[in-house]
Amino acid sequence: MLALRMPWPLPALVAWACAWLIFVALQRAVSPVAALLVACLLGTAASVLGDSWWRRGLIAAGFPLSLALLGAASLPTWAWLVPLVLLLLVYPLNAWRDAPLFPTPRHALQALAVQAPLPLGARVLDAGCGLGDGLKALRLAYPAAQLNGLEWSWPLRLLCASRCPWAQVRRADMWKADWSAYQMVYLFQRPESMARAAAKAQAELAPGAWLVSLEFAVPGWLPSAQLRPPGGRVVWLYRMPQQQEK
Repeated sequence: MLALRMPWPLPALVAWACAWLIFVALQRAVSPVAALLVACLLGTAASVLGDSWWRRGLIAAGFPLSLALLGAASLPTWAWLVPLVLLLLVYPLNAWRDAPLFPTPRHALQALAVQAPLPLGARVLDAGCGLGDGLKALRLAYPAAQLNGLEWSWPLRLLCASRCPWAQVRRADMWKADWSAYQMVYLFQRPESMARAAAKAQAELAPGAWLVSLEFAVPGWLPSAQLRPPGGRVVWLYRMPQQQEK
């Protein structure tokens, strides 16, 4: 995607400009509150282009903040809750401590099946599937697997399900869901959440199952294998039960 290759702050500037254009254009056809809603929807949707939480927040909040500062529209007080509600729908409070919404590169997992072969019909989970890029990368590696995704944000869950109709995508908390039915769990998390993911995998995954992490290693665990694509992120593979590094 061109937008993902834009240097910062171009994604924010483009999103803000588009939101303003939509808001101004709709003024003649709908009420100011409806125009605000549509423009904020655009800004919130565009926020997924940010590669960190503060950048996503700036992209989503830029238009309503500029509108408030300029006083360019007469709106009821409650209408200013619209951008906040939209932001919380896409990024629920409990999701802010998890990984940023950043896509798995399409071919990042292409050689995964060589290092971690799975039987036909194996159940594979993308825990925190976001918009579905991880599921698409897993499908390239395991075309005969039963792919599943868990996503807490219901707008992202709906978008993911529409992009990945061949996968079963559910709205659920990845930390509360049971992982025991899966032969592989894939993660693209924060470094500080890897210890929590490792403890859950150790407690719930069956012997022989795999925990796969893009970019971030489990502290204190000895990987069963690694994938190091040229110019790409490291993929860490751990087979259960896991042994601690000496």
